[in-house]
Amino acid sequence: MQPAEKISITLPPDMVRLIREKVESGAYASTSEVIREAMRLWQRQEEEHAERMAAIRGRIKRSLNDPRPNLSAEEVSEWIDGLKERASRDGR
Repeated sequence: MQPAEKISITLPPDMVRLIREKVESGAYASTSEVIREAMRLWQRQEEEHAERMAAIRGRIKRSLNDPRPNLSAEEVSEWIDGLKERASRDGR
């Protein structure tokens, strides 16, 4: 484990109150523990966001590289209408 580095932060009074309440209730041993937990949650959220963005970029890239021909809005509309007609004929 890397050595800890002490930093100073400024928080609004309502956040400080919440942190102190958690420590006083025994949920956390210290204010530092509360902040470390918050940072772990933030890191996890950032990692999940990065993964989602990478997945979206991958889908966009695959879409742009798709060799199938592009369709106009009218062609898509006609295709959907055809699907609806077939579905209604088949009793769906």
